[in-house]
Amino acid sequence: MSSHAALSLPRRRLASVYQRLLATYRPQHWWPADSPFEVMVGAVLTQNAAWANVERALANLKRHRCLSAPGILDLDQEQLADWLRPSGYFNIKAGRLRNFCQWYCNAGGVRRLRRRDTASLRYQLLSVNGIGPETADDILLYAFERPVFVIDAYTRRLFSRLGLISGNEGYETLRHAFERALGPDTKVFNEYHALIVRHAKDVCRVRPLCLRCELRRYCQTGKLA
Repeated sequence: MSSHAALSLPRRRLASVYQRLLATYRPQHWWPADSPFEVMVGAVLTQNAAWANVERALANLKRHRCLSAPGILDLDQEQLADWLRPSGYFNIKAGRLRNFCQWYCNAGGVRRLRRRDTASLRYQLLSVNGIGPETADDILLYAFERPVFVIDAYTRRLFSRLGLISGNEGYETLRHAFERALGPDTKVFNEYHALIVRHAKDVCRVRPLCLRCELRRYCQTGKLA
C-alpha cells in the first residue's frame, strides 16, 4: 500500500468544517490577482511572507511595468531584489522568481502550460529550483484551476487541533488524504483553503482565540479553553 493511502479523513467532518467556515466568513474570492501569471508570481513571493507585504512587492513590479516573465528577466538581479524587498528574503526570492520566469518562458507561457495534464504540470513545476510542493500546488489550484488541495502551516494547525491529523504527516500524505476525502472539486478546494487561511489568521492563531471560534465544539483545544 502506498504511503499516500495511509491516512484516511472523515468526509462528513471535513464537509461540516467547510460549511461552518463558509457560513462564518462567506466566499473569499481567492486568489487576489489580475492574471494567472500574477498568481504565479504571488505564490513564489508569499513563501515566508505576509500577503500584505507580497502585495507591496507586486505593486512595485506593476508600477514599473515589469509584471511579466520577459519584464522580470530583463531586470538585473539587484534591481529585481530591491523591488521585491517588501516580501522579505528578497535576494533569494529574486533568484527563485527569475528561475521560475525562465522556466515559464521556455515552456511556452500559460497557454501551452494549460494543455498539460495536472500530474505532468506539477512535476514540471517541482523541477524549478525554489518551487516546493506548497508553491506548486498554489499555482496549480489558483492559476490553472486544477483540483489540487494545498497543504500549508495553517491547515496543519487547524486540523491537528480538531484532532483529525497529528500535524507531522508528510506533505503528500496530507494532500492525498484531503483530496480523497473531498473528491476532485476545484471550486471547493479553492474556497476551503482560503477559508482555512482566513480562520487561522483571525481566530485559530498560534495563541488561539477559542471563545470566538465557530469550530469550538469540534476542537480538542477549544474544549479546554
